[in-house]
Amino acid sequence: MASTGVGLRIQGDDNLQSMLVGSVMRKIKSRTWKKQRYFKLQDDCMTIWYKSKKAGNTHSTFSVSDVEAIRDGHQSEVLLSLADEFPADRCFTLVFRGRRGNLDLVAESAEEAQSWIRGMRTLIETQENMGEREKLDQWIGDWFRKADKNNDGRMNFKEVQDLLKMMNVDMNEHHAHHLFTMADKSQSGSLEDDEFVLFYKMLTQREDVLRVFQEYSVDGQKLSQSDLQDFLREEQLDRMDIQQQAKQLIERYEPSDTAKLLTAMTFDGFLMYLGSAEGSIFNPQWRGVFQDMSQPLCHYFISSSHNTYLMEDQLRGQSSVEGYIRALSRGCRCVEVDCWDGANGEPIVYHGHTFTSKILFKDVVTAVGNYAFKVSEYPVILSMENHCSVEQQRVMAQHLDHILGDKLLKSTLEGKASVRLPSPEDLKWKILLKAKKIGGLEESFNGAGEDSQTGEVSDEDEVAEINEDHLHRESVCRRVKKSKQRLSKELSDCVVYCKSVHFSNFKQARIHSKFYEVASFTESKARKHLREAGTEFVHHNSRQLTRVYPSGFRTDSSNFNPQEMWNAGCQIGKFALNFQTAGEGMDLNDALFGLNGGCGYVLKPSFMREGEKRFDPEVPQQRDGYQPVVLTIQVISGQQLPKVNIKEGSIVDPLVRVEIHGVPMDQAKQETRYIENNGFNPVWYDTLRFTLQRPDLAMVRFVVEDHDKTTRNDFLGQFTLPLHCMQQGYRHIHLLSRDGTRIPPSSLFVHIRISELG
Repeated sequence: MASTGVGLRIQGDDNLQSMLVGSVMRKIKSRTWKKQRYFKLQDDCMTIWYKSKKAGNTHSTFSVSDVEAIRDGHQSEVLLSLADEFPADRCFTLVFRGRRGNLDLVAESAEEAQSWIRGMRTLIETQENMGEREKLDQWIGDWFRKADKNNDGRMNFKEVQDLLKMMNVDMNEHHAHHLFTMADKSQSGSLEDDEFVLFYKMLTQREDVLRVFQEYSVDGQKLSQSDLQDFLREEQLDRMDIQQQAKQLIERYEPSDTAKLLTAMTFDGFLMYLGSAEGSIFNPQWRGVFQDMSQPLCHYFISSSHNTYLMEDQLRGQSSVEGYIRALSRGCRCVEVDCWDGANGEPIVYHGHTFTSKILFKDVVTAVGNYAFKVSEYPVILSMENHCSVEQQRVMAQHLDHILGDKLLKSTLEGKASVRLPSPEDLKWKILLKAKKIGGLEESFNGAGEDSQTGEVSDEDEVAEINEDHLHRESVCRRVKKSKQRLSKELSDCVVYCKSVHFSNFKQARIHSKFYEVASFTESKARKHLREAGTEFVHHNSRQLTRVYPSGFRTDSSNFNPQEMWNAGCQIGKFALNFQTAGEGMDLNDALFGLNGGCGYVLKPSFMREGEKRFDPEVPQQRDGYQPVVLTIQVISGQQLPKVNIKEGSIVDPLVRVEIHGVPMDQAKQETRYIENNGFNPVWYDTLRFTLQRPDLAMVRFVVEDHDKTTRNDFLGQFTLPLHCMQQGYRHIHLLSRDGTRIPPSSLFVHIRISELG
């Protein structure tokens, strides 16, 4: 039951044919762990199977859809460390989605490596271009193979019963046998390929969608073009050329050629449309870069990472250049480098005064140079915490200059003085250093300080800020530094538009601060400013960049909720999120930066960019153009929700929680009832209503959980999006896992209405 599209491509593809035969390759975990494994593409063309060469050992598998990218050559730390043993043309790395570690492989020959690299890229591209029907066929095939325990290509009733439990279906034996008998057209007592597809279709009959279809179908059998236009206008609230859109939807999603000739849509076509990207809750037109990218940097929220080098926790975690590669590959535009003196005159990067491992500064710069612009052409900010001696600072400056070359911005644009920050458009393909600087930009133009090779800057680093907030936490505290730090001119000259400065108060900043100065705040300090001077904070952020970072006492690298910092217009960084940590903070981060082409820059609302207009997130109704809205969500049903408890016979009791993240007055959450023993096709028809004071700052998070009467509910899936990206009407929500990856075909079916409060 291989996917038809993939099957057709395999016949003429030598790489895929070779993968089906299989190869012996070395799986590399470290300089000492290098073991041979037999790798093979399964017949479904969507699964890679591998096992040890030793007889009797268990095998492992992973899905092609789990692989995000293939890197050829020495593009991982482990393979780079073995460059003298294995040539680059035999090496490649599979990068998995989410938090799963990479798989480093060494083939027996360069030809075999290329065959796997090209074959995997073909499979990934094919899967990404699959239509909804092909994806569904693939998913049905996966279930068939899981349930066909004796691998005879057919399923008896016992296997079907086991399958229902695997699929989260609690169905009485009589009804299950009735469906089985109806699907068994050959009356053989077992289901083969097509019969199983029929069984699945009966199992997944969508009464909820059929009800909507029949409401708009004049004859109950099909939607004429006129019927479909009524549906699009009245329910989906589409504003474009309805007639043209109806024709296009029929052409795109209607499987019946007969219906197409009649310019009509059958129920199957209607279901395909509602399950597609056009029928989803997220408006596809916000996926590409659509915003004005010519405004000053401070007018954008900037996707940023804190302690980018850490793959785990902040006390004992593994430092790795992979952290930078992963963050940049997710569109992150501001990464952090914590620099200390290293052996042999080479600066190192690690979380100082902790047990985290150390990596070379030059390796970090190389990774940033290689991956900065793979997914976005807009500028990357290298946020540096500098704890190095003057001698090693000079080495750092040399590495930045030699490795990054023209990518590193070392002078103002066109060599001219300016009165405001340049735009992302102006700074395309450039890497900016954010660090301390001797003097200011103005001195670059009047020749001041040219003779001095070093200078002094105040040494208020993050440690001081954190200690100030947490003097009682002595276990991790360090001494607050009040001294001056010597700074090399070479490193200082690498800083142009992002000079790190200490923040005193808003009054002083308003009078004395320069547009190129960047202040950093701990989350608690930022909250204090927001609470006591919200309007001033928003105004400050309309003129210059601000960075907020999590408390050093989140030693597990957990994230704080970035929404409250967005409410103040803080740009860097989401708010300096730990990209290695899944959860609510990362969900909000992915939701905001998933729009505008995932380029890492999202334009702030106009009232946060205009210096003369004052906005206080604590009192959002006190401003011009105030118009609250009512968001009404009817949660109708769920489809094939994931199973979290692998215990045999366990079936989920799902509920849906909708959370609003926005200004304090808008923060809210409501839940549906839970449905007992049905994770396959639960039906709610529960309506939730929210009043939003500041809809342009609101994020909506849908969370599905398995209700538990005695302990905490188990997480099943989530989807988060900005309110202004929501499509109204009947929509599917395609759920994501805890680490933000798709879990097809798990979804919710909802009806959305957004109306002005009268």
